[in-house]
Amino acid sequence: MALGRFGKCCRSLLHEPSKGVFLGILQPGWIESCVGAKRHLLSEDVIKLQDFQQRKLTVAHLATRTEGNYIELFKEKLQRNELILRDELKLLLHLCQSADDMVIARDAIYRYHAENRNLAYGEFKFGPLFMRLCYELGLEDMAAATLTDKSMKGFFNDTTSFNIAIDMLFTKGAYENALEVLRTMRNQGVPFNKDTQTLLAGTCYKLNTAESYKICIALIEEGQIKGYFIPRHAYCFAVALALRRNDIKKAQSLYSQIMSTDSRLCQNLKVGLLAMSGAVTDAISTLSAALLPKSPSFVKKPEFSQEVMDLLCLRSEGGPLEMKVEQIVTQLEQAGQVTQQTLDGMLCQTPTGKRKLAPIMEHRRFSRRTLRPLQSTLLSE
Repeated sequence: MALGRFGKCCRSLLHEPSKGVFLGILQPGWIESCVGAKRHLLSEDVIKLQDFQQRKLTVAHLATRTEGNYIELFKEKLQRNELILRDELKLLLHLCQSADDMVIARDAIYRYHAENRNLAYGEFKFGPLFMRLCYELGLEDMAAATLTDKSMKGFFNDTTSFNIAIDMLFTKGAYENALEVLRTMRNQGVPFNKDTQTLLAGTCYKLNTAESYKICIALIEEGQIKGYFIPRHAYCFAVALALRRNDIKKAQSLYSQIMSTDSRLCQNLKVGLLAMSGAVTDAISTLSAALLPKSPSFVKKPEFSQEVMDLLCLRSEGGPLEMKVEQIVTQLEQAGQVTQQTLDGMLCQTPTGKRKLAPIMEHRRFSRRTLRPLQSTLLSE
């Protein structure tokens, strides 16, 4: 419904201090010029592009070529208006290697959907397969156009297809198109999951308009009322967006709902939020706590963005705490705890995904030394 309506300080970065402008993340146009600001927000274990590419190689290896080029044959099949079978379409999508092939694949899924609109497709979903192809070949416009086409309603009836497309559009900086895909997703009743929540908040943050701000806050509040799980990353985007819109109270409210704030991103948002709200003393305390532990060199210490440090210097300039701020910032710099990575870079950092566990040792039945059967696992070498 909401989508439907809707010293050590760098003084040279000073921009309208009276309005509480948060340096980099609030300065219009700054993000677009920031190297590395456009990254995808979903990890590989969600996109599963590598697994898909491996399957493509397997299918290409097994596919027979004795009857000619399969894609060209399929094109002729379309021209003859012949019925498209499920396994034929599946094979076609695994053999596409170029944008030209994808035009044939797109026409094929349109035909298949028209022929089977009133039938259940079974457990296999073509949507994620088509979207991974678009992702692999950099065809974000085709992905968005196909998803938002009203005649294709029901074909992409899974959350994964929409999430992959939105992530692809986010990567390319096509935030308006990403928001339109989100609208389509909501209008068609496709459920949002935790990845969608993060993509929505990230897209709204990048757009940084009054409308996108309303959408972001409305959907987060709606999710809270309905008891949906809202990931920390989505909250962080919302907090940063509230700061960009100079809505300090809302930023504080959103930050207070983050369950675990131990991450580097949360700590940087906290210091920035304290600085913008005028709580310089609390910001100093937070930074001092980060310096207190005398941990070994191999233990990773909390890091703070130079951008956030500059903001704190700016907010304390000319006040009674100016010297304390410069002192703590200097100590952090000397301890190697100040990074040049921006807050935007931290927000849009590509997630690592789930760690793959090391393979369990294969249970051996025979001794490598005597080649005799092992009677017990206690006897294994």
